[in-house]
Amino acid sequence: MRTFKAVGLLLLLAFAIAFPLLFSNGEITSIAFFTLLFAAMVTGWNILAGYTGYISLGHVAYFGIGAYALALICKHWNVPPGYGIFFLTPVAGAIAALIAIPAGWVALRVRRHTFIVITIAMFFIAQLLSYSLNGLTNGSTGLDVPFPLEWGGDFFNTPFYYAVLILLLLSIALSWWVRYSKYGLGLLAIRDDEDRARGLGVKTEVSKLSAFVMSALIIGMAGAIWAYFIGAVYPASAFDPNFDIAIALMGFLGGMGTISGPILGALLLEPLHQYLAADYPDLYLILYGGLFLLVLLLLPRGIVPTVRERWTKYRALSQNAQRKDGVVVSPLPEQGEPATMKREGINL
Repeated sequence: MRTFKAVGLLLLLAFAIAFPLLFSNGEITSIAFFTLLFAAMVTGWNILAGYTGYISLGHVAYFGIGAYALALICKHWNVPPGYGIFFLTPVAGAIAALIAIPAGWVALRVRRHTFIVITIAMFFIAQLLSYSLNGLTNGSTGLDVPFPLEWGGDFFNTPFYYAVLILLLLSIALSWWVRYSKYGLGLLAIRDDEDRARGLGVKTEVSKLSAFVMSALIIGMAGAIWAYFIGAVYPASAFDPNFDIAIALMGFLGGMGTISGPILGALLLEPLHQYLAADYPDLYLILYGGLFLLVLLLLPRGIVPTVRERWTKYRALSQNAQRKDGVVVSPLPEQGEPATMKREGINL
């Protein structure tokens, strides 16, 4: 099974690398770009929400911060368009992570529903600041990002596709490390019972804050790549509350607390969103709301944990059935005769 999984992952990686070469149509590569972008964002969001149990509905604030950070860097440093801007995305993500430190320190002082409300409030505060700080963000007029005119035609999406693919691989590697490290075990203990985890010696405050910051780092880098792809940053688009709903829905649908679940949720929902948003701009919001209710009612643990649990039960039942079929208990012995059990012709 390990060999099969490794070969399957390598084939998926090879297909992802060759995708722009196999499907060069600009519309298809644009959908693929947004799908990988949201997959990276959900994977980063899952480090906080899935491993610690702290559901944030305002983490897209760091998406907008990363987008504005890249636009301001390009503006003040006079960065020309080209591949060099991609190397500035970690800087923009680091700026978002730095801002997330005090914000997370305040938000993580509470739990459960109060934490969700505070993250939503922080998101709208960031959105209002992007409108109000005219000297920094240029208000509703927004900021322009250098546009690479030489990347015309169907090739335009290709550099952005590979940039966001690298970000997705980095986010998966970070999520895998967190999940299978001692630090990750502490986060899972916080998710199960935070008070007991603290009693067992887990540094809950530091662990939660670091997960909060790592999540903001990935989402901030995603916002920077998105800003370069769009070519302009506006408050309404950089701080879009629909992104928060989409990220949470993808995480819940695929399975929170897993590595493959958030990616599966993005692969299922984002192409559908891109299709509906183009022709039916209002229908996808209704669809998202309906899907959210269905997932919470029918698949509260998500697709990946549910399928894994049912597969484990199926294998256990199959093994039990095989044992029962292969074991024959002899009739009751006469008095003084020892009892025997025969399995495949062998006396036990």
